[in-house]
Amino acid sequence: MKKILIILGLILICGLFFAIYKTNIIGQADGSTSIFINKKSQNEVVFWTLQMSDFSEYINGVIKDFETENPEIKIKWIDVPFSEGEKRTLASVLSDNPPDLINLNPDFTAILAQKGALFEINSNSTEQFVPQIVDSLKYNGKLYSIPWYATSAVTIYNKDLFKKANLKVPETYSEMGQIAKQMKTKTNAYIWLPNISENDTMLRILNKYGINSAENINSAKSVEVFDFFKTLYTNDLIPKESITQTHREALEKYMSENIAMFQAGANFLNMIKENAPSTYAHTDVASQLTGDIGQYDFSLMNFIIPFRAKNKEAALKFALFLTNEKNQLELAKLTNVIAVNKYTLKDDFYTKYDNRDLMSKARVISAKQLSKVQPALKSQRNQKEINTLINSATQEVLLNKQNTPSILNRVSKNWKIFNNGSKIRQTQASQTS
Repeated sequence: MKKILIILGLILICGLFFAIYKTNIIGQADGSTSIFINKKSQNEVVFWTLQMSDFSEYINGVIKDFETENPEIKIKWIDVPFSEGEKRTLASVLSDNPPDLINLNPDFTAILAQKGALFEINSNSTEQFVPQIVDSLKYNGKLYSIPWYATSAVTIYNKDLFKKANLKVPETYSEMGQIAKQMKTKTNAYIWLPNISENDTMLRILNKYGINSAENINSAKSVEVFDFFKTLYTNDLIPKESITQTHREALEKYMSENIAMFQAGANFLNMIKENAPSTYAHTDVASQLTGDIGQYDFSLMNFIIPFRAKNKEAALKFALFLTNEKNQLELAKLTNVIAVNKYTLKDDFYTKYDNRDLMSKARVISAKQLSKVQPALKSQRNQKEINTLINSATQEVLLNKQNTPSILNRVSKNWKIFNNGSKIRQTQASQTS
């Protein structure tokens, strides 16, 4: 009997150990598993970034400073490959043990907000940020993310080509259209290659005219904007590749001096300097082109806190520390991104430049543009499908497949269907009806 009791006791102990072992297998960011006998500390914030390992010294420094000020909170940093960010984030927020703070883009943030997967952030927590930036992140009037950094394109242009054509650098799309013919005649170079059906390029252009919804995509002003680009395309004043080629291909054309200007972030200046030094020697920068309302556009990266996160308040505290005036300035100096902290933007780093330093000039121009970004282009339900809808319509207009009002009326109808959460059926059939 004694032996039987000993055996039963051993079985019970083994079973208990196995249960503990099983419940503590936790998935890692790389898809593998690790075993933790002790569960995560209640005050440990698991923090994911997207491909920031090159700046590990900076990130680890911020973590150390934060933990010194907040000894009750520990930060566990995991860097995720950019290409894996959305997939891993989606899997994690649906689990019972997601990271507490995740670096993400606003488009995918909006998708998660639609699914109710994110923690709502009190707007009172965002006093340190540029108000227009915060407003751009709201979904249905509510805030589900904290901005981290921004970029805002500038116009990179060839001074020699403009001098040869006896032209001034345009400030608006309208001015660009007016000088396109003279540029081509005098220099044999196109004024610009707009990559007009890449990602959300056309939506961003339309937003500069106050066109940003299913209700006004078929307005008279919208027809005018589409037909403006159709005229440039039909008259060979922008390259035929404008409806198919990407930003990278436009960069190559700029470096080979086949186009006179190129709209991109300041980081592209380094690429030009390294790969086409002779073109760089003739290069200068100016503000990006604007539409009727004189507004600029920008791109953002932000932080989200999953609804199921265990340490929401500690995660928010760390996110605000990461984006304080000091840490924003240090990150900007390392990466040349634009800070979203309104106090950081008052620093000389964003207000003064040497004319001989194109990077600093571009940075100051970009930072100033953030003060005029309304109406900000907000992510919407089914954003990727809407981008595809607009881009297909742009190609149809430029190729004169049908009259512009008819094409845009169909776009408006289908956009409304997307807004209602439905899929468009028989799209090809509807395009010919």
